[in-house]
Amino acid sequence: MTDKPETVRPTAIHDLNALAKAEVDQLLVRTEQDLGPFLELVEPIIAAVKTDGDQALVLFADKFDGAQIGLGEIAVSESEFQEAENSLPVDLIETLHYAADNIRRFHEEQMPGEMWTKEIRPGVLVGERHTPVESAALYSPRGKGSFPSVTLMTAIPAIVAGVKNPIIVTPTGPDGKVDAGTLVAAKIAGVDQVFKAGGAVAVAAAAFGTATVPKCHVIEGPGSPWVVAAKRLLSGTIASSVRAGPTESMLFCDETADPYLVALDTLIEAEHGPDSSVFTVVPTPEFAARVAQEIEHLYQHMSIQRAEFARTVLGGANGGIVIARDLRQGYNFVNAYAPEHLQVMSKHPFEHLAHITEASEILLGECAPSSIANYVMGPNAVLPTSGAAKFGSPLGVHAFLKSASIAHVSQSGFHEMAPHTERFARYEGFDAHANAVSSLRRAGQC
Repeated sequence: MTDKPETVRPTAIHDLNALAKAEVDQLLVRTEQDLGPFLELVEPIIAAVKTDGDQALVLFADKFDGAQIGLGEIAVSESEFQEAENSLPVDLIETLHYAADNIRRFHEEQMPGEMWTKEIRPGVLVGERHTPVESAALYSPRGKGSFPSVTLMTAIPAIVAGVKNPIIVTPTGPDGKVDAGTLVAAKIAGVDQVFKAGGAVAVAAAAFGTATVPKCHVIEGPGSPWVVAAKRLLSGTIASSVRAGPTESMLFCDETADPYLVALDTLIEAEHGPDSSVFTVVPTPEFAARVAQEIEHLYQHMSIQRAEFARTVLGGANGGIVIARDLRQGYNFVNAYAPEHLQVMSKHPFEHLAHITEASEILLGECAPSSIANYVMGPNAVLPTSGAAKFGSPLGVHAFLKSASIAHVSQSGFHEMAPHTERFARYEGFDAHANAVSSLRRAGQC
């Protein structure tokens, strides 16, 4: 704990009524919105991994993580798994199992049926079949902490979906070791292949494959702008369905909310780091002042580093308290921002739910802080960021499934559809298309 953070930076307060449209638009900008500089930096990294494989992984582990690892140490050994398990407290391992059970239950309910069919016309049966991708890389970040929670959130839906060859890629610490909690979480989830690679290096290794790291069809998991940039550049080589960058959150408060609880939960995602974005929407200036005061008191219950992270976020351009003078103004700001995490702070949260259409995760009420959702609730905490909630969805089993349309047409169904098909084909000028459903198809064959 700290008695006094190093930098005194008050929580920023933004009154929407006092801001011009351009100033409001500026609040919506995320730290990773402009990936241009990262795309340039990532290109040579990708090229090196593609050309040099494992040698590049060893070189970049030293350059970016300060870790000395040999070519034979890229894959985590069984002894490293055992050492990790022996190093963790028993109660923490119990918690990892508790979280894994909830996450697994949620994603099992999320699984679609293997196949569905429907007769849409007499003799015409159509449908869809779901099958898992063959291989998937699951990225667990390390930079500003260790995240066994992310390992569970990425690995379990892959296992539930039926991925045959799941792997985990994650940076090491300077000692060349993978975080112990991450390794134990991997085993609990059902993944026993873990490789030491981080950031853009990990994305490239999974995309191309190396002598040690298997080539994968999909990579999922949150990361820094380096990871996001690498996923974008390699989107034609390896798929990623969730644009998950630096953490962001928003709290929407009505007049029934408790300012102390609002302050407590505002700090959750703000402590991640300076590239996070956190806004709390409140109804009045008086409410804003009370929340800001409570936040100042709560800094005393955080480490110096985490308090500094939170102060940077809440006192900068990417965070603070937003005053919305009426509910509609508040809803509009939330939907324009489209946050990763949204918590509705109200004694009657369901009254607001219908008005909120753009958020990756909606937590209802004062007893649903995002920390519970991040770790143990069950729904996936790997979520679209940077406004991608407007068109994207949380990570889930669907990220590891592909679908194929299926159809069966009987003779009766063929004779109903053939004339319509022939007219289409003649109009578009495709002779063979038309011939296949014309009188050239001999009577009795279809």
